[in-house]
Order: sequence, then C-alpha cells, then structure tokens
Amino acid sequence: MEEAAIGVGPAGTPHGIRRRGLRGKRASGFAGDAGWASSVINLVNTIIGAGVLAMPLAISHMGIVLGVCVVLWSGVTAGFGLYLQSRCAQYLDRGSASFFALSQLTYPNAAVVFDAAIAIKCFGVGVSYLIIIGDLMPGVVQGFVGGEPAYDFLVDRRFWVTAFMLIVIPLSYLRRLDSLKYTSIAALVFMAYLVILVVYHFVEGDTMAGRGPIRVGHWAGAVPTLSSLPVIVFAFTCHQNMFSILNEISNNSHFRTTSVVFASIGSAAATYILVAITGYLSFGNSVGGNIVGMYPPGVYATIGRAAIVMLVVFSYPLQCHPCRASVDAVLKWRPKSQANSAEGSPHRHPLLGPRGNRTPEPMSDLRFSVITTSILILSYIVAMTVSSLEAVLAYVGSTGSTSISFILPGLFYYKISAPDSPAHRGLLKEDDEAADDLSDDDDPADDDGEGSLARSLTDSGFLLRNTRHWRKSLLRRLSLGLALYGVVVMVVSLITNTFFIASE
Repeated sequence: MEEAAIGVGPAGTPHGIRRRGLRGKRASGFAGDAGWASSVINLVNTIIGAGVLAMPLAISHMGIVLGVCVVLWSGVTAGFGLYLQSRCAQYLDRGSASFFALSQLTYPNAAVVFDAAIAIKCFGVGVSYLIIIGDLMPGVVQGFVGGEPAYDFLVDRRFWVTAFMLIVIPLSYLRRLDSLKYTSIAALVFMAYLVILVVYHFVEGDTMAGRGPIRVGHWAGAVPTLSSLPVIVFAFTCHQNMFSILNEISNNSHFRTTSVVFASIGSAAATYILVAITGYLSFGNSVGGNIVGMYPPGVYATIGRAAIVMLVVFSYPLQCHPCRASVDAVLKWRPKSQANSAEGSPHRHPLLGPRGNRTPEPMSDLRFSVITTSILILSYIVAMTVSSLEAVLAYVGSTGSTSISFILPGLFYYKISAPDSPAHRGLLKEDDEAADDLSDDDDPADDDGEGSLARSLTDSGFLLRNTRHWRKSLLRRLSLGLALYGVVVMVVSLITNTFFIASE
C-alpha cells in the first residue's frame, strides 16, 4: 500500500523500495515470514519467567515508589539495548543478524568470548527451569491428592524432571523461533493465571491478617535494596533472542521492529508492576521470595504452582534456541590471523561472505542435531544431580545477563557506527547511491505528479542529512553510556552476590 501511494519509477521499481535503501535495509534475497504478534509473543515469553514471583519481595526492600521507578528504569534500559540491536542489524544482510556476525565486524578476536558467555548463560537458565520443575511438581501432586500419593515416585523430583523432558525435547528441535509462538501463547496464558491469582487474593483481602508494615516512600536500606536490584534489572533480559526476531519478522522496517520492542517491554513492565504492588500490599514486609508459595493450600494455589511448572517448560526452548546458535558460533570461530585471509579488504570476511551477501551458511541437519542433543543431555544430567544452582546462577546472571542486555549492544553499536568503520562507510555509500537513483528517476514532465513527489522525497532526504550526523552522534554517546551502565550493574551484582553468599 505504501508503494502504491508513492508511485512507480520508469523501470517499474516502486520509489518506496528505493527509499528503503535510504534507511539501510539490505536485500539479500531472504524474506522472513513471522508476524508482528508472533514476534511480540515470543519476546514477551522470553522476558517474563518465574522471576516475576519475586517482584513483591524486591519492592518490599525498595519501597513502592522507588521500586516502581527501578522497574520502569530497568525496562527503559533493556528496551534501549533491544533498540540498539535492531540498529546494528541494519549493517548486516537480511536474515544474518547475530552476536557472532556483529562480533566479526567489530571485535573479531573476542567473538568466542561473547558467544561462550551467551551459551553459558542460556544453558544455566535452562537448567534452572528443570530444577524448578523437580522442586514444584511433588508439591503439586500432594496438593491435588490431598496428602501423600499412593506411589512414591510421584513425589520424586527426578521422575518429574525426566517426565517433562519428554515435552521439552521435541520443542527444542524446532529450528525457527517463530515455530514456538503457540507454546509461547500457552506460557503467557499460564502467566496470566498467576497474575490473576495474585490480584484476586489482594482484592479478596484474605491475607491481611498476617500482613506486615508497608513501605511506600522509604526503603529498607542500601544493602537490601542492592540485593534486590539484580532481580529487577535481569527480569527484562531477552536480548539473546532479539536477533532471531529481527531475522524472522516479515516486515523489518524501523517502525515495525521498534514497535515490537515497545510492546514487549511495556507488557512485561506492566505485569511486573501489577504483581509487585498487589503482592506486596497483600503481605507487606512479610512477603517471601515466591508470592504463590505464600498463599494457603488450596486448589487455586496448587493450580498456580502447576502453572509455574508449565510456564518454565514452555520457556526452556526459548533458552535452548540462542544457546545452540552460540555454541555453533563458538565451534566455527577461528582467530582473525587464521580466518581472515582477506584482511586488507574492508568489504569481505571469509566467515560472512562478500559484502552484500553476509548471510552465513545454515547449520547442517547433523550439526543441528548433535548440538541440540548435547545441550539437552548435559542440562538433564546437571538438573538430575544438582538440586540448587543459586550461587552459580547468581554469578552467571551477573555477567551473562549484563553483557547481553547492556554491554554488548552498547559496544557493538558504538563500534560499528563509528565514522571510520568500513561497515558504516559502506552503509552511507549505499544510502547516497539510493538517493542518487531516486533523483535520477525524477521526470519534470510527469503529469501525474510522481516526479514532483520523488523530488520532494529526495529534497527531504538531503535536508535530513544535515540532522543525521548529530542524531547518530547522540545515539553513539548513549550506546557507550549503556555499556558503561552495564559494567556498573555487573560490578554491583557481583559484589552483592559475593556478600550474601559469604554471609550464608
């Protein structure tokens, strides 16, 4: 519809398509087919996990006012990281965006470190999901049967981890993230039940008898607040799947991808604030780390625990997907001195292909199966042998989540958008050529006004060039600020984790 409104050039090429060149949208022959709703659903499911149940406790340490501000701030910074990822993707061909591809263009010798951190982080989160299943299912069974079941294996955590692996395995072998949209919808339904459960008990007021005092405008102190800060900051981590969203979405225009970020972050922030405030007001400072676990035994609470189990079951494949891609990138990585035989050329990289065709070779079926099977087997073994990973996950989350959400998006954009960056110069050259082509297509004799409209668009493009520099300069400064903010969050989180682990 947009192309019809703009008009068609002499060669039959819509001016609207030429204008996309001004925005750096490369066409490599790849076309995604994921819809906007599917992208938002998968991203929201990646963001919202069982961590939402700890939000009331975090708010109790910070106070309602400060806690809500921290949630909103964390959403803004995480959303900015997602936005920078979408901006970085414009320097790559359609369908080829990944942390690995950006690493090869910015910090090639550090690419293996970045992807290894992502793989470890996603693997650790996936294992924690399996541990949650093993910890909650015995209680769910006891809640439904009203006591000890007739068979002992029904309260054995190892049995339930094994049983739910039968659901996790086929979902983990799906290649495309868009294929998980239906399980993501189911997961969000279970999340909606948990939110309704928390709000219902708040409205019902059946927890007020033992409610503690409420902090509105004051906090519990610096140490408790800092201990809860990582819970909120890392609750918005979904950046490991953002590039898959950008690769698979059918309309990857700037407006469309930005709206995906706004809708996903906004939905998650609204959910966190609603659960945090209503859950905290229900129990006050007596609230625990799992709000659902504090409700009196009953059918609704038992269904809530079962909903948590199903939520993490359907969220596991969303961790396996980026973990597999990062492991594959680590296995493909070669030092720059060995891999880049065309080091003198700024327009070619042997792993990414010549400029204009950066799409990496797809993972073979054998390689895909071997990596996926290895991830599943290792995560199953760890979940079966270890019942608690809090200390390990605390450090992995402090480093991995911070790197994925803030440090890498900030550093990647700051580096790749530098005026002396070959990728940036190439993108500007393509923009100028697209503008020249549009100008050459102008025909003053057009009776239908198409030439006049094209000239107007071209003149607007030239005028926008005057403001493009300062806008990109501001964005580069903000991206560097995001990376520095990530370093601060990482240091604070590591110190806090070390303090609390030592005090236990």
